[in-house]
Amino acid sequence: MPDIKVIFTRSTKYLFFLLALFVLGWGFTTYQTVFAGLILGTTISFFNLWLLYRKSIKLSEAVANGRTVYSLGSISRLASAALVVLIAIRYPEYFNILSSIIGIMTTYFVIIIDLIFLRVIKGKQQEER
Repeated sequence: MPDIKVIFTRSTKYLFFLLALFVLGWGFTTYQTVFAGLILGTTISFFNLWLLYRKSIKLSEAVANGRTVYSLGSISRLASAALVVLIAIRYPEYFNILSSIIGIMTTYFVIIIDLIFLRVIKGKQQEER
């Protein structure tokens, strides 16, 4: 299993690339509410990834030192996702609700695709040996 820092840095690069594409889509297309929702959701999704990364590091340090950690920050991540939905509902003229929800899930899609590609590459390397 790859190190959590490696996954976080790769996911960060991919998310910044996606955010750049969303900003270009917002600026150059007529679907501004859709891309604004994607930007809003992906930004909060990136924040949730950062929170999860930080809590995972604290968990691994606590396990190494024999201490316990009570939470990985699920409530704060759920609250930030609820905030995105509330913003999209409150300002439907600026943010599309469906694209905001898709934006919230963007980080999970990126991580899953990254891990699948890692597994495929690792399988090809083992076949070559």
